[in-house]
Amino acid sequence: MMLVDLHIEPAYDGFLFLAESVRNPPVLKPHRHVELELNLVVSGEIRYVVEDRSYHFPAGTLLWLFPGQTHQLVDRTPNAQYYVAVFTPAMLAEICQDDPYRVLCADLPPTPGVPRQNLGPEVFTHLRDTMADLTVDGMDPDLLNREAGYGVNPGFRFAHHDPARLNTGLRHLVLDCWRRQHLHAPAAQQQTLHPAVRKALRILNEQDPPPRLEDLARQSGLSPSSLSRVFARQMGIPLTRHRNSILLSRFMGLRNTDPAATLLETVYAAGFGSYAQFHRIFRDAYGDSPRNALKRTT
Repeated sequence: MMLVDLHIEPAYDGFLFLAESVRNPPVLKPHRHVELELNLVVSGEIRYVVEDRSYHFPAGTLLWLFPGQTHQLVDRTPNAQYYVAVFTPAMLAEICQDDPYRVLCADLPPTPGVPRQNLGPEVFTHLRDTMADLTVDGMDPDLLNREAGYGVNPGFRFAHHDPARLNTGLRHLVLDCWRRQHLHAPAAQQQTLHPAVRKALRILNEQDPPPRLEDLARQSGLSPSSLSRVFARQMGIPLTRHRNSILLSRFMGLRNTDPAATLLETVYAAGFGSYAQFHRIFRDAYGDSPRNALKRTT
């Protein structure tokens, strides 16, 4: 478990940005943060592992991640777009002193799992438009996605051209969304992960570069075919796809930390077996060639 510092400046009650598969690094390590997090899935689908359980969230889902919940975004469809909002503990303590809102100051949700609501068209459109309006005076979307909103690279800090309006909007947003959650929705459906799947995820997160299927299966205690089958059934995605996402994430990280390296040097350092393999996986994930796509993010 990794406690992440989101580097939120004192002028802000949190932050908000639209994460997009075509701009955003594909994998985050398992982590948590002291801020409450809210996601609204606008299009496509996203998948999380939260406390050794897998969750699948389609478009139109509003979901909550509490400070005590270690979570990892493990997959997004290529067309996935989802708003990410986080709210500071100080702000929540100020505005959530009465029921039903005081639970938003807690470390864990009121019931086990990930609170979520599948929104109707009118409510979804209202919340989507509200979030879109709050991002109008924000930072460049490419930059926000590259930095995952909070700053993958040292020195980055979230900023907004109108902090007072953003803060007012964040306060209204968290209360409005929880009121709807409290009135209408249960916790998300969840699936407890097989011990071998949990171990495989941990190995993939910890070993650089991630091991190939045969070695991963051996370390996880199953045959390659059995591990692949159980992983796909429980996670909803092929094991090879998840490993490819981790390789892409390594590539993006190395590219940011060592910009002087050539593209080919970074490809091999990330763990790809060849440039052709990297090119195919990158195009599948981002819908464009590496050289074209990377020009847009520099």
